[in-house]
Amino acid sequence: MRRTAGRLALNGAATWTVVVCLFPVYWMVSTAFKPSRDIQSYHPRLVPRHWTLDHFRRAVDADGFALFWRNSVLVTLAAVLLALVVALGAAYAVARMNWRGRRQFMLAVFIAQMAPWESLIIPVYIISRDTGMLDRLPTLTLVYFMITLPFTVVVLRGFIAGIPPELEEAAQVDGCTRPGAFRRVALPLLAPGLMATSLFGFITAWNEFTYANFLIIKEQDKRTLPVWLSSFQTTFGTDWGTTMAASTLFALPALCVFLALQGHVTSGLASGGVKG
Repeated sequence: MRRTAGRLALNGAATWTVVVCLFPVYWMVSTAFKPSRDIQSYHPRLVPRHWTLDHFRRAVDADGFALFWRNSVLVTLAAVLLALVVALGAAYAVARMNWRGRRQFMLAVFIAQMAPWESLIIPVYIISRDTGMLDRLPTLTLVYFMITLPFTVVVLRGFIAGIPPELEEAAQVDGCTRPGAFRRVALPLLAPGLMATSLFGFITAWNEFTYANFLIIKEQDKRTLPVWLSSFQTTFGTDWGTTMAASTLFALPALCVFLALQGHVTSGLASGGVKG
């Protein structure tokens, strides 16, 4: 009886957590399909009585939709790929090689990971201004790369440490070079870790708003989708239907990436977190 009661309590707590977390998402999507008169009603309904696609049409037809979408995709993918390449080399050096200052390097990586992004706004702005890199998408790419790199190094380092070095040594005995042994033996085993870090980096860069709106980018044609979402708020009020439709469209890529990689994310994070 006690075990059953405990299991029911845990299931109830889990269900309540899922409902609390998913309800704002449901409300966003349902509002996107509601007519404007239902959105502004003093008696909102949990399930819309009428459905419409007008808000999605206005969102897609808004100025800069295709341009901002392209900017977000380019910046996000470039930042994730750059972070993976650099972090893979750094993680391999820390996990497989003995060199002076290795512990200090990892301590610096952990400190960088714990530092809040907001504390870097002023230094990043001063550096970008003094080097003439304001209003440029490569600058935004480097900022996102800087934000995602520490986490990527930490996870990949733990994951590489979990692969027996004897596998690479056996490949070297068979005639492979050290880079060749890593590429043919260790790299395929790193797929879950690479997918987990890629998902984190994608979501982080895709959703970032502060640097893209207030700091780095001022020109209209260089902005990204999070900034585009704020364009539906004017001095006359907020078009909530179009805003929710735009938010739904904005969330779809991250949702698709998560659904595609979710089978590897848990194993990747767990494997990368248990090895020291």
